[in-house]
Amino acid sequence: MSQDLPKYIWFNGKLIPWAEATVHVMSHALHYGSSVFEGIRSYMTPKGPAIFRYTDHMKRLYASARMYDLEIQHDLATLMAAGREVVTRNELTNAYLRPLAWRGSGGFGLGADNPTGCMIAAWVWGPYLGAQAIHEGIDACISSWRRVAPATLPASAKAGGNYLSSILVSREARRLGFHEGIALTVDGYLAEGAGENLFLVFGKTIYTPPIAASILHGITRSTAITIAQELGFEVKEENLPREMIYLADEVFMTGTAAEITPIRSVDRKTIGDGKPGPTTRAVQQRFFGLFDGSVEDTHGWLEYV
Repeated sequence: MSQDLPKYIWFNGKLIPWAEATVHVMSHALHYGSSVFEGIRSYMTPKGPAIFRYTDHMKRLYASARMYDLEIQHDLATLMAAGREVVTRNELTNAYLRPLAWRGSGGFGLGADNPTGCMIAAWVWGPYLGAQAIHEGIDACISSWRRVAPATLPASAKAGGNYLSSILVSREARRLGFHEGIALTVDGYLAEGAGENLFLVFGKTIYTPPIAASILHGITRSTAITIAQELGFEVKEENLPREMIYLADEVFMTGTAAEITPIRSVDRKTIGDGKPGPTTRAVQQRFFGLFDGSVEDTHGWLEYV
């Protein structure tokens, strides 16, 4: 995170100074991971700051909360207005927004119905995997850690506790000298990166693991699928054996933080010619073109602050 921290956070219904946004150490979420959150980006466009697919992200926040019986005390319109206020009051343009709802202090049991809290922060956060990652690609590895089995945790919920798995995948990769790790399913199929969805390119066909592969139903993932189809590619969602990633012409990851990030090698095996390929570049160009005005927003994905 940038060391130049913003002034304000929206916290339980009002804007307060960043340093005052605190919770009790006995909060349920701190002990058990009972929180849900979103990662959202705001971009400076020729028409002013716009939050990318803001409504879709915020609706997913409520969907994740329902999975864990976590009642958010504010309606959708209130939270969306709060996010815009955080951006404008902190004088941000290109920013990362983090809405979070959590089960607070009260009862100590796992199933305790404690009061919930809610906040929205925003700050300047550059490319998640490094400044050069989007242009040059990254080196990834297959992690020794598997994603959860179906009916273990709801992988489609963006919940705090779910990301303990991602922490293991990410830290293992960095310890071994890679930029990011890729997790397999419990059955050994490709799943996703620590915090990114996965795409493999074979000619004019792009493959991506299905929702049933214990992956997050990523909003940038669905964006990339739409863009690829509009560019004339066939996109197939199906179980993918590990070895397919080594044989692909191109591989790229998607995510709010990672945006569209090429993968140039996996397990020290070069992907294609070791550089971001033409398909990845085409998807990137269409994606980032939404924000510089070179691509028309025909889907209403830009929601202006």
